[in-house]
Amino acid sequence: MNRSNRQYFIYLPIAFSIVLVAGILLGSLLNRNNPVHHIISPNNNSNYGKVDDIIDYIEYNYVDTVKPTDLETTAIKEMLKELDPHSQYITVEEFHAVNDDLLGSFEGIGISFRIEKDTITVISPIPGGPSEKVGLMAGDRIVKIEDTLVAGTGITNNDAIRKLKGEKGTKVKVSIFRRGVPKLIDFTITRDVIPTYSLDVAYMVNDKIGYVKLRNFSATTEKEFKKAVKELIGEGMTKLILDLRGNPGGYLNAAISIADEFLPSGKLIVYTEGKSRSKNFAFATDRGNLQDMEVIILIDGGSASASEIVAGAIQDNDMGTIIGRRSFGKGLVQEQMNLPDGSALRLTVARYHTPTGRCIQRPYEEGFDEYYGEQFHRLFNGELQSADSIKFADSLKYVTPGGKIVYGGGGIMPDIFIPMITDSVHTYYNLLANKGLIFQFAFDYTDANRAELAKYDNAKVFEGGYEMSNSEYADLVAYAEDKGIEATQEEIRVSKDKVKILFKAFVGRNILDEKGFYPIYHKIDTTFKRAVYELNN
Repeated sequence: MNRSNRQYFIYLPIAFSIVLVAGILLGSLLNRNNPVHHIISPNNNSNYGKVDDIIDYIEYNYVDTVKPTDLETTAIKEMLKELDPHSQYITVEEFHAVNDDLLGSFEGIGISFRIEKDTITVISPIPGGPSEKVGLMAGDRIVKIEDTLVAGTGITNNDAIRKLKGEKGTKVKVSIFRRGVPKLIDFTITRDVIPTYSLDVAYMVNDKIGYVKLRNFSATTEKEFKKAVKELIGEGMTKLILDLRGNPGGYLNAAISIADEFLPSGKLIVYTEGKSRSKNFAFATDRGNLQDMEVIILIDGGSASASEIVAGAIQDNDMGTIIGRRSFGKGLVQEQMNLPDGSALRLTVARYHTPTGRCIQRPYEEGFDEYYGEQFHRLFNGELQSADSIKFADSLKYVTPGGKIVYGGGGIMPDIFIPMITDSVHTYYNLLANKGLIFQFAFDYTDANRAELAKYDNAKVFEGGYEMSNSEYADLVAYAEDKGIEATQEEIRVSKDKVKILFKAFVGRNILDEKGFYPIYHKIDTTFKRAVYELNN
C-alpha cells in the first residue's frame, strides 16, 4: 500500500465515525426544529381506552412500585415509532429545550456556555442580557449555583440549563472563579427574556457579494434576514450567498417568507397535502426585495425541511443556483398539539411538495436507525465524493420551466456538486480537526490571553491584525503529540497554513462570536469558495 493510500485509510475510519455521529445528532435537531404549532383542546370523550386500563392495572397490581406517568410516556413514544421518524412526544421537562430556539426568545440569565473540564464555562454573556449587566465575563467558571457545588460534579448541559433558566423576574445566585482573582465572586442575577437568533452572520465578501448564514427557521428569521440584507445592500451588495448548510429547518412560514424574497409575484413556493389535510398552496407575493439579485444557496446533508423548501423553490423556479451536496430529505410536516399537563405531541399530518410537484422525503420503511444513519451510508457508498454515485428513479424525475431536470424522493440535489475532501496531503490537519484538538487548543489559548485579545474589538480588526505565530503553532504540535497524534515533519509543514487558519477562526469565534469565525474559516471552505467563483464569473 503506497503512502497516500495509507494516509487515506488512516483518515477514513475517523470520517466514518464523525458522519455516523452527525447523523444521530441531526436526527435530534430535526425533531426539535420542524413543527407547525397548533393548540388543540383536550379530548373529553369517555370512550373505552385500553392503554389507560392497562396502565391502571399495572400501577395497582404490579409487584413493585411504578410511576404511571413513566409508563404513559413510554407507551406514547413506542406508539409513535410505528408512524414515522419525525412524529414526536415532548415531555414537560423537554418542552422548553425543544421549543425555545424556534420561539425567538427564552427566559434565563443570558449566557453562552459549554462544559469545560467538568465545569460550566462562560463562552460569552449575551449583550444587554442580565449576566452582562451584573458583570459576568467570558472565561468565568460557574463553581456554585445557589451555594450548591456544580463544578467537578459531572454536571451536564441539560442540568446546567435547568438550573440557570427560569421565569423572568426570578433570581439566581452564582459563584464564579475568574482567572487572576484569588476568591470566588458571587453574583445575584435577575432572570429576563433573552432573545435567540437564527441568523449566525452576515457580511460582505467583497465589493459586490454578500453572505448570510441561517442556522434554523424560527419566529424571528424573516425579520433578522430582511434587516441583514438591507444593511448589506447599503454596503453595495448586488449578489448573495445564502448558506443553509447544517440548517435542520423550523417553521414552514419562515421558509415561505425567505423564499418569497427571491421570487416574482405569483410563483409557487411550496404546497402541502395529507390524508386529512387538503392541498394548501403558498405563492410568492410582490413584497420580495431580492427578485433581481443573483443568488447562490449552499446546502449539505444537514440541510433539511424548511431549508429544502427554500432551496427547492429557488431551484424549481430557475431563480438561482444550488451548490454543495445532497440535502437530508425531510418532506413531512408536523403539527404540535399542546397537552394540558405541559407536554406536547408533534404529529406528521402532511407532506410538502416543491413547485414542480416533487416530494423530497426519503424512504424510512427500513427503520429509524437506518433513516438517521444514511449520512454514514452516503459516505460509505461514495456519494460524498462523487455525484455519479447517486441513483434516482426515472419515476421521480421532474423538469423545471427552464428545462432543468430535478428529482424527488431523497433530498435536493445541488446544481453544482462539491465533493467532501478526503485528501491525503493534509492528513495531519484532518486528524487535528476531526479530533477537536485545534478547537480545544484555541479555547485554552483564548482563555489564557483574554486581556491581550481584548484589543481586537471587531471582526475586521481581528482578521487583519491577528496571526498565529510559529511558536504557537509549535506549541499546538506539542499539544497534539501529547494527545497521541504523531506526524512527520513534512506532514506538519504541509498542514501548517490550514491549521493556522482554523485556529485563528476558533479564536475569533471565542472573542467575537460567529462574525469573528466565518470570514476567516471561509478561506479554507471549498464550497464557499466555489460559490464566490461562480458569482465572480
